[in-house]
Amino acid sequence: MPSAASCAKNCTTHPTTGPGNHPLPSDKEHAMGTVSTTVNVSGMTCGHCVSSVSEELEALSGVEKVDVDLKAGGISSVTITSSEALSFAEIGEAVAEAGYLVVATEA
Repeated sequence: MPSAASCAKNCTTHPTTGPGNHPLPSDKEHAMGTVSTTVNVSGMTCGHCVSSVSEELEALSGVEKVDVDLKAGGISSVTITSSEALSFAEIGEAVAEAGYLVVATEA
C-alpha cells in the first residue's frame, strides 16, 4: 500500500492530507474498499478502558483501525474501520471480552 508520501510524489490531482494534517486514503485503499462500523459502548471511563476495547476489536479479522470518542461515564462512540464487514455479534463479543457493553443508539 503506498504511503501518503509516495502518493504525493506521484499524484497531483488530490491533496494527500485532510483536516488536522491526517493522511487521506490512497486510490488503492479506495479501490480495495473499507467498511466503517460505529457502535455505542457503555461503561468506559478512562484511557485504560479505551485501550482494552481497542485491543479486543483490533484482534478481529480485517480490522485496520479503531477510533473511540470517550464520554467518561456515559455512552462512548466506537468506530471500527475494517477491510470486510463485521457482524454486530462479533463486535459485541469483543467489547464484552474487554468488560463493556454495546448498547443501542437512541432514536
